[in-house]
Amino acid sequence: MARIDVHDLEFLENESEKIVLAEIERQLDTLPDYICTCRECILDVLALALNSIKPLYRVTLMGKIYTGIAMDEQNYAHSVHNVVFKAIEKVHKTPYHLPQKEKGPVGHFKQKKMTKG
Repeated sequence: MARIDVHDLEFLENESEKIVLAEIERQLDTLPDYICTCRECILDVLALALNSIKPLYRVTLMGKIYTGIAMDEQNYAHSVHNVVFKAIEKVHKTPYHLPQKEKGPVGHFKQKKMTKG
């Protein structure tokens, strides 16, 4: 058994994941209804965004305070906003599924028609 297997790692958290998820929600609320919000697209946006920003892992309460200070920095918030926007844009342009014109059982699009460009 590896040494790491005897330790409980449930307290290790990436605070940036929570920030990015909140920013994705915030931005999707303001974007057009033809942006796909299926599980695959949301996970792709999340992965792209998280791979583009500095992670903020924490284990203890003191770590949560430190990451809270880091998250409040204007530059970090601005970078999160930018990477989320770019990730949504990239996934929208090249989704891993075919576009669907109507909301199907998987729920690929918000309930409005697609616009022709």
